[in-house]
Amino acid sequence: MIRLYLKQAWMMVRQNKLFTSIYVAGTALAIATTMIMAIVYYVKIAPVYPEVNRDHTFYITTSRFVNKQTGSANQWAFSFQAVKEWFYTLKNVKAVSAEITSWENSDYVQPFDGSGDFPVIKKPTDPGFFQIYQFRFIEGKTFSEADWKSGIRSAVISDALARRIFGTDHGLVGKIFKLNYMDYRIAGVVKGASVLTGKSFAQVYVPYSSEANYDRKGGLTYYGAYAITVLTDSNEQDVAMRKEISELVHKYNTSQDDWELKLKNQPRSHILSVFQPFVGDDFSWKDVICHYFIVLLVLLLVPALNLSGMIAGRMETRLSEMGIRKSFGAHRAGLLSQIMWENLILTLAGGLLGLVLAWTALVTCREWVFSLFEEYPNVPLDGVATEVSGEMLLAPSIFAAALLLCVVLNLLSALIPAWHSLRNPIIQSLNEKR
Repeated sequence: MIRLYLKQAWMMVRQNKLFTSIYVAGTALAIATTMIMAIVYYVKIAPVYPEVNRDHTFYITTSRFVNKQTGSANQWAFSFQAVKEWFYTLKNVKAVSAEITSWENSDYVQPFDGSGDFPVIKKPTDPGFFQIYQFRFIEGKTFSEADWKSGIRSAVISDALARRIFGTDHGLVGKIFKLNYMDYRIAGVVKGASVLTGKSFAQVYVPYSSEANYDRKGGLTYYGAYAITVLTDSNEQDVAMRKEISELVHKYNTSQDDWELKLKNQPRSHILSVFQPFVGDDFSWKDVICHYFIVLLVLLLVPALNLSGMIAGRMETRLSEMGIRKSFGAHRAGLLSQIMWENLILTLAGGLLGLVLAWTALVTCREWVFSLFEEYPNVPLDGVATEVSGEMLLAPSIFAAALLLCVVLNLLSALIPAWHSLRNPIIQSLNEKR
């Protein structure tokens, strides 16, 4: 029976090419826009290379020291002393990493061919960084604990930067390159992260101890330029880690007469950092869910309503056909099944076309598509391309969810006018003009 329905549906599709084209195009547009939005946020949230541990990654990026007498506040990050005494000593963690934060990029590589300095994104960090972010080393390894502790100018570089400097990404371990007119020895070359994975992305990773004045303070003992990233291995350890940090802050505040440390809602989970870019902003998960639910309804429901109107008009032209078939014994349920199969075929065709359109837009227009929902989009650095990997695009669960929702809405949009039309008496249907 299903095979017969499919054959009849295919014949009707071929006979109504204009309707078919409009229906498929409308469905494809709805799927494409939904997929683009879904993939953009999938890349931000899902465990993609090298940020495969996002489910248990937490960030402590902002410190706020408030004067108990005057109420004035200093807000930045943490000092090297805070990193050593507070965060490296945490017990309920799998790994901890600290990195020096900077508001501007002022790092340049001096190529050997004299072609001119070019800017790079540098991340001064520690060996723990490579425990949290699972980089794939093409060769070599991360800078050692000894390099980090002694402040040796050692570096891990991305494969793209290696090719730009040396013309290859192999055979480079131990070689020297110039960064900010200083010699750095290459410890390893990694498959580079994408700009879209902003927590891990850089072109050069160096020990922060190799930076000049790396232990500087901001006027207070524990106030400075270091942001902290923490990795746990279970939900139970998540809770224990938060409790440990809360106790640490409480201990500091009770020991101070002049200053009080406030961490707001930190440590922040990765997903929270996506939807709340700045620590301390007013935030409600309910508002976020409502916002994106409304957006999703607009993307899918409006096209579904338009298609419903088209189907209603088309059913009016098919009333005489339905009347003849009912007069020869066709049941209403059978006729309704045929109509639904017709619309299912069109919806699936539109879904596949929408997927192709979404992928095309995400790849060809990636420089701006992935910043559509950013309040403060980053300005791409010269020479740094926005890479979109197959892992980011091939998200079967996202496509299946979007297609299923679209199928349900489209079938409902077809069911209502079809059911209404098929309720007409046979005589009335036979008297309708084509």
